[in-house]
Amino acid sequence: MLNRIILIGRLTRDPELRYTPAGVAVTQFTLAVDRNFTGQNGEREADFIPVVTWRQLAETCANYLRKGRLAAVEGRIQVRNYENNEGKRVYVTEVIADNVRFLESSQNREGGNAPSGGNVPEEPSYGGGGNSGRGNNNNFSRSNNNQDPFSGDGKPIDISDDDLPF
Repeated sequence: MLNRIILIGRLTRDPELRYTPAGVAVTQFTLAVDRNFTGQNGEREADFIPVVTWRQLAETCANYLRKGRLAAVEGRIQVRNYENNEGKRVYVTEVIADNVRFLESSQNREGGNAPSGGNVPEEPSYGGGGNSGRGNNNNFSRSNNNQDPFSGDGKPIDISDDDLPF
């Protein structure tokens, strides 16, 4: 049996961070994922997919993801159900993420440039286990004197299939 999903889309709102009574962090957000075709009016349609993250990944997503940011989510689909106030059974389908990759920097979304004279955090991938977040961890930073390999000079970038995350 296999239950794996990979989604790339934009957040429709800021993630909501909560804690269970046992103190476990859980974050919920919705990812808008474009469909491969356009509707009758010629506009692209999208699916709005609920995503749930747990523990350290939940706190990292709450700290660094914002509405409109492009993200890749890897996880599994889960269907749960509960009885609402009217006694009706309600079914909820959601993605339980175990890896979230931030696909654009907050500076790119805000149109700003990197600050001068300091370290600029990169946009790493965060999995569910053992990551300590970005904080002061220099594994996730680069100094300004390194050239950005994606700074646009108009030339195509040669990327092998082995370098793609999907």
